[in-house]
Amino acid sequence: MQEFIAYLRVEKGLRPASCEAYQVDLEQFAEHVEGRNGVLVSAVQADVSAFMEGLRGHGVESRSIARKLSALRGFYRWLLMDKRIDHDPTVNIETPSSGKVLPKSLAEGEVGEMLERTGVAARAADADGLALRDHAILELLYAGGLRVGEICSLHVEDLHLDQARAQVRGKGDKERIVPLGRSAVEALERYLSLGRPGLVRGMQRTLFLSVRGNALTRQWVWEMVKSASGTGTKASPHMLRHSCATHMVEHGADLRSVQTLLGHADIATTQVYTHVALGHLKAVHRAHHPRGKKRLRVDA
Repeated sequence: MQEFIAYLRVEKGLRPASCEAYQVDLEQFAEHVEGRNGVLVSAVQADVSAFMEGLRGHGVESRSIARKLSALRGFYRWLLMDKRIDHDPTVNIETPSSGKVLPKSLAEGEVGEMLERTGVAARAADADGLALRDHAILELLYAGGLRVGEICSLHVEDLHLDQARAQVRGKGDKERIVPLGRSAVEALERYLSLGRPGLVRGMQRTLFLSVRGNALTRQWVWEMVKSASGTGTKASPHMLRHSCATHMVEHGADLRSVQTLLGHADIATTQVYTHVALGHLKAVHRAHHPRGKKRLRVDA
């Protein structure tokens, strides 16, 4: 198992969090197989089927079961490729149908209020490095649709603010160029000139730093975004990423551009935003079309 995780990390270029998820799923299946007096390397199709049935019996969602099955498939394909086994126990197992889950996003007004609130704190005469940092993170999350892991791993040299862009390392260590709007550029410039110098310790290259000069954790960024969203709204970094994509599509952006911005390997992943935008279109139609339901109720 450790060799497989090393293969994912080194040859496939998966992020540490993804490797940890694979390991947790494999360890869970290994415990299941051992409970049936078997071992991981010689598991059979019945072991996989029973494992999935057990997950369903404990109320695990289809999406989570599908993810675990994907981890098992990757592991046994690797064993086959390495000629350690001669049969893949997952080959005839169907992936559970999970349906289409639309990403949750914030309304433009909600994002605007959040950024305005943190922007006021960052522009205050007595603003400290933490206020400047938090506002810059929020602006960057929304402007570039970055993942939380990408925010945490950014280095100072990845920013090219004179060209209004950032170089981002995404899943599989794939790099992409993310354009930045004026608000994000200004927030980052203020953080770099007035905020980060008071936080940095030694030769730290990481862009966003804690009060002790360390790189921020993913969990910390999640908590900061949640706190910055204010009462009544439970925002997250991923919601800001979805909001970036949704609002762009609603304003007429083509899917290929959004795919490139978000770093999706497959445009099918990006196509979900057409459904989100369709919901917005329906709401506008109901509110403004002469035969829209809301108009009819008002006229009545």
